[in-house]
Amino acid sequence: MLFWHNQPEHLWPSPGELYPGPPSSLLREPLPLPYLKQEELLNIPSADPPCSVFQYVLCAATSPAVKQQEETLTYLNQGQSYEVRMLCNPKLGDAAQCPRLLKSVVRVVFHDRRLQYTEQQQLDGWRWSRPGDRILDIDVPLSVGVIEPQVLPSQLNTVEFHWDPTKKTSLFLQVHCISTEFTPRKKGGEKGVPLRLQIDTFKPSDKELPPEHLHSAGCLIKVFKPKGADRKLKTDREKVEKQPLHERDKYQVACESTVFMECSPWPEPTAGPHPPLSPLALTTPHSCKLLSPERLCSSPPFTLDTLGGSPAEDLNPGASVPETQQWLHRHRFSSYCRMLANFTGTDLLKLTRQDLIQICGAADGIRLFNTLRARPIRHRLTLYVAQEASRQENEVSKNSDSGFYQEISLDELSAIELMGKLAELLALPANQIHRLFHQGPGGILILLSDQVVQNLKDESYFVAVVKKVQNPDGYYLVLT
Repeated sequence: MLFWHNQPEHLWPSPGELYPGPPSSLLREPLPLPYLKQEELLNIPSADPPCSVFQYVLCAATSPAVKQQEETLTYLNQGQSYEVRMLCNPKLGDAAQCPRLLKSVVRVVFHDRRLQYTEQQQLDGWRWSRPGDRILDIDVPLSVGVIEPQVLPSQLNTVEFHWDPTKKTSLFLQVHCISTEFTPRKKGGEKGVPLRLQIDTFKPSDKELPPEHLHSAGCLIKVFKPKGADRKLKTDREKVEKQPLHERDKYQVACESTVFMECSPWPEPTAGPHPPLSPLALTTPHSCKLLSPERLCSSPPFTLDTLGGSPAEDLNPGASVPETQQWLHRHRFSSYCRMLANFTGTDLLKLTRQDLIQICGAADGIRLFNTLRARPIRHRLTLYVAQEASRQENEVSKNSDSGFYQEISLDELSAIELMGKLAELLALPANQIHRLFHQGPGGILILLSDQVVQNLKDESYFVAVVKKVQNPDGYYLVLT
């Protein structure tokens, strides 16, 4: 049962209430005088930072062992329900245009860039080791004001719900993974990787248009086994208390609640049941704020056609500036669109690996270089097959392609895959091919199993002999 204090309809705590401590640790001191004589006092920025219309508060204490200028870190227990208060201040926005219902998407994602590049593999591995479990879930009985909560079976780390910004909304979340499950060596909770809990809020749109993004915020978390977060919090508190007084000033003041910091929205595909994208659009590890207008891409909007796991196409050297911008978008380099706004396909392909590292940084620079120079995937086994009629010199074949060898590429190296490719090549029904043989020494017929296919020499060539059989009606194929 939840107990709400007797307070106004719209609770909007001040920074001093959310962050107890000296004001100097929260806000920067404003300059008493303008830089230049021409500047007026009205142009001097005030001491209060601009307050967002939305604010999300996680009811869990922050760690006292986090240094100043670093993002706060919150410890959570695995499977425990934690309250997230969804706050809205309509006074800062247009109350007349405020929608009745909003849609919010909550995700648990990786904070480490190294894990962001292999996010899908990490999630698939977790799904395999924990069948039937989810990474993030909603505790519906405890939640208040949550409308139409949805848990997507294909996305273990994502939940969705609607809520009314004019009413009190309290969301209870459960995180079922622990941070050590994504580390190469499991040595306990202290060696676990940090995760990011992010909330994106949208305004539902009419018809079939995509929802309008309103706000995004996130916080840094570490998940421990049950009661492990409490022990870790106590250990951090004792660690700071043992420090000299002048060293304690280097650490942030611990808070009873965690306020989500504004960040860039999570990239999503526009249509189709695609898997979640890697969080490459997140901010740097030490900052989580909205992107400035200078960093936003100035190119026109377009449809993300190839973000659902389809093969990445090469950048055409003759691509124009808009086509190059679209290629950057499709391959998740949107944050560098403005920096590369005047580059054509030829200009981008001329850049060396070192040039791209200097422009985009080490991680994204190497990724962009590898994407530009991506080579086509080589198949595991390539065979060349001709039909039997190619051996007869004086016979005119009914099939115009029977006198030539054609390429067959295999990736799974299985007999079923080879049988399907041969059926397509020979224009035979795949369900009527009952046996597939390989002619061995002395003319003996060897049944082609998966093991035999895996031991075939790459770029071998064969002649396919089709034999009609009865009872059941069908064909045998012999590779000679």
